[in-house]
Amino acid sequence: MAMAAKKASQALSSLSTALKNRVLDQMAGELLNKTDFLKRENEKDLKDAHEKGLSTALIDRLRLSDKVIKEMVEEIREIVQLPDPVGEIVKMWRRPNNLLVGKMRIPLGVIGIIYESRPNVTVDAAALCLKSGNAVILRGGKEAFHSNRALAGIMQEVVKGNGVSEAAIQLIPAVEREAVYEMLKLEGYIDVIIPRGGEELIRAVVERSQIPVIKHYRGVCHIFVDASANEAMAESVVVNAKVQRPGVCNALETLLVHEEIAPRFLPRIVSSLRKEGVEVRACEKSRRIVHGLKEAREEDWYQEYLDLIVSIKIVSTVEEAIDHIAEYGSMHTDAIITSDYSNSQLFLQKVNSSVVLVNASTRFNDGNQLGLGSEIGISTTKLHAFGPMGLNELTTCKFVVYGNGQIREG
Repeated sequence: MAMAAKKASQALSSLSTALKNRVLDQMAGELLNKTDFLKRENEKDLKDAHEKGLSTALIDRLRLSDKVIKEMVEEIREIVQLPDPVGEIVKMWRRPNNLLVGKMRIPLGVIGIIYESRPNVTVDAAALCLKSGNAVILRGGKEAFHSNRALAGIMQEVVKGNGVSEAAIQLIPAVEREAVYEMLKLEGYIDVIIPRGGEELIRAVVERSQIPVIKHYRGVCHIFVDASANEAMAESVVVNAKVQRPGVCNALETLLVHEEIAPRFLPRIVSSLRKEGVEVRACEKSRRIVHGLKEAREEDWYQEYLDLIVSIKIVSTVEEAIDHIAEYGSMHTDAIITSDYSNSQLFLQKVNSSVVLVNASTRFNDGNQLGLGSEIGISTTKLHAFGPMGLNELTTCKFVVYGNGQIREG
């Protein structure tokens, strides 16, 4: 499979934008046309999940409802509308010897995606890789095997019908863990591995991979409410960041509050969070202001709860908030709520996370929300990408040089 993908990637890198968009548009149409088939295959996975006693949340992520299928189709059509990055000249300059030097975007080559639960990742990953000129090898979780196989099969048929190699999109037809371990050895054929799932999965991939891995382990996301913050804005942003979808990597986990605003703001925000069913764990200073809060222990500051739980700490300066984030954060997403321009700029400059926000919810660390279209994942590793990965992040740049007979003499 990897050898076939490598060969296919060479042809994919030079496909026209028109052909790629036509294939993607047909994929969207076929997925919609075969909704009933997809739901029947998905029902096999749902039945297995119920029999194995999987959690309600996991079963919900597994389900291919009419709404989910429609959303997948819409995301493909959004990718069609995005500019094709392949072949773009991103920079050009002339040397004293009259050589014209440029940088051109090219695909990464063959991308291996290892993921859990959500069948929609099969479609998102395949569509993004095709548009960016990459071949993709997909290895989904065993709990979604029938759904993933059905989705990949439909997309392969469309690819083949347009004269493109079926090896452009491949799904590993095995659920055994050993298949992943073999995949991670193929450094001569697969250019990069992108794991999507829980920290346990990602660490297992990193430990065994002989191929570069783009990943994030955890999303320990912070919001710092500065002394000058608009309290109504801060309340709205904090509640949204924690409550809208608490089980995702860009949800708020730790709230930092400036000591000047804490006596007024803490009772207000704790009340609002409690109304939403959030358990609050707090530092000693916070517990003196709002009685009855659970004590936050040292391990809480490192915690990605992925649940309706939040830790709160009072800090005395913006610098102390920045230091806390540097010590306990995961370089994922952090925000400041402030009316002080200097503090906002200091926060932006010194917080070393993939997305840093001023006066906005951490939930915006998402490729679609930031205008990238769909994303293939969020990276907290600075090599090769940092933050949400869209089409541009699935390319790299090569140097191109135009001359008229220049030779090197020095």
